Amino acid sequence: MSKSAKGTVENPGKNVKQKSGLNRAILDQGWGELIRQLEYKLACNGGQLVQLNPRNTSRKCPKCNYISAENRKTQAVFKCQNSSCNYTANADFVGSLNIREAGLALLGLGGSLLEHPMKSQPTPWV
Repeated sequence: MSKSAKGTVENPGKNVKQKSGLNRAILDQGWGELIRQLEYKLACNGGQLVQLNPRNTSRKCPKCNYISAENRKTQAVFKCQNSSCNYTANADFVGSLNIREAGLALLGLGGSLLEHPMKSQPTPWV
């Protein structure tokens, strides 16, 4: 999200100043504090925070599990390139299905794992 928009001499970037401000705002946010607060609040209410590696969450077909960058050519539309599947849906919806499935798999409640999952244990009550 915070990649530079400067571009190159041959192909200069667009809206560099605005992108720079957005990058600064994103990086200034306390992501570690957000995770700490989520863990704390979930522990208070009997929940558990599960962190997943986002790799391929938007490229994996939830119907046939085919993973390809070609599945998501645009930001809004997901279309599986597997010739026997051709599943089509909103790209964000597909990503949420894949994240849900990977989370359920980490918790031992079914689902399928994505590559390189991460798991965070709930913070114990002290």
